[in-house]
Amino acid sequence: MPGSCTTIDLGAFNGTREVVRTDPEAGKGAFVAVTHWEDGARARTTARSFAIDTDEPAPLGGSDKAADPMELLLASLGTCLTIGWATQAARRGVDFEDLRIEVRGEYDLRGYLDLDEAVRPGFDRIDYTVHVDSGADPALLEEIGHVAERSSPMYDNIANGAAIRSEVVLT
Repeated sequence: MPGSCTTIDLGAFNGTREVVRTDPEAGKGAFVAVTHWEDGARARTTARSFAIDTDEPAPLGGSDKAADPMELLLASLGTCLTIGWATQAARRGVDFEDLRIEVRGEYDLRGYLDLDEAVRPGFDRIDYTVHVDSGADPALLEEIGHVAERSSPMYDNIANGAAIRSEVVLT
């Protein structure tokens, strides 16, 4: 049984949008995720009250008991775009029979395995395909897709690269 875009709380969304529109400082904040190593390649990350387990596939020394962090990056992009599609559809009175976003990342293990300094350890490229079943006009669906991509924090983080700073604290 398909869900519905109408379950998005547009009142909350629009209320927050208005507050931030009138007071841009109200829209500034931070998310925090804390990752704790458990054993081997396994780790558990907590973000707010949620836990996310990660591991490496067996060929990379892990026990393959959870998703790889690279898969989580793909999932982050897919879920962020999915939320954007659903929100923008709800704002336009559009609903879906089905919406599925498939995200694929291509990599070369020579970078991760430190075999070739010229090869990146991350993805060479990321592609995604939106599979949508809706009675909406194709031009409207294209507009929804453009706005979902343009307003996606994960798309922006991946496409434009957020600055990263690090610090090591000995305990």
